[in-house]
Amino acid sequence: MLEEAVAAIAENGLAALTMAGLADRLGTSGGHILYYFGSKDQLLLAALRWSEDRLAAERAALLARRVQPTRKLDMFLGLYLPSGPRDPRWMLWIELWARTAGNDELRSAQDEIDLGWSADLEKVLAAGADRGVFALDDAAADASELLALLEGLSTRVVLGLGGTTREDALAAARRAAGRLLGAANA
Repeated sequence: MLEEAVAAIAENGLAALTMAGLADRLGTSGGHILYYFGSKDQLLLAALRWSEDRLAAERAALLARRVQPTRKLDMFLGLYLPSGPRDPRWMLWIELWARTAGNDELRSAQDEIDLGWSADLEKVLAAGADRGVFALDDAAADASELLALLEGLSTRVVLGLGGTTREDALAAARRAAGRLLGAANA
C-alpha cells in the first residue's frame, strides 16, 4: 500500500491525490485507507517513513562495509542523491517540506529522519578522520554543511532545475566534500 502511495504522490503530487483515487489503484475503498491513515498528511508521513526505513537499512550496510573512507563517503553521497527528475523518494520530501511550516508533527518527523542521515554521515567522516584521510574541524558541523549542500543539489535534480543531472550533482558533491574535508579523492 505504501509503495503505491509513494508512486501516486510522485506522479501528481499530494494535492492531486485523493484517497478514493489511491483506493482505486489499490483495489480497496477510500474508507479503508482513511481508517489506517486518517489524512493525507498521515499518509505522506507513513510513506516517507517506509521509504526512509529502507534507506536506513542501506546506510547501516554501507557503514558496516570495510572500504576506504573516500569510497564510503562516495557511496553515501550516491545513496543520498536522487536517481533523477521526479525521484519518488525525493518527491515525498518536496511534499513534506511544503507542509512542515504549519505542522509540528511533520516537522518533528523531518528532524528525526534528518538526524539519522546526519549521525551516519558523522560516522563516515569521523572514521575517515581517524584514519587520517579527512581533516575535520567538527564532524557534526561538517556533516550538517555537506547534507545542506546535498539537499540543494537533490532539489535541483528532482525538480529538473537548470538541467542538473544526478551525475552533475554527484560531481559537485564530490568536489565540495573534497574541499570541505581536505580529501584528495572524496
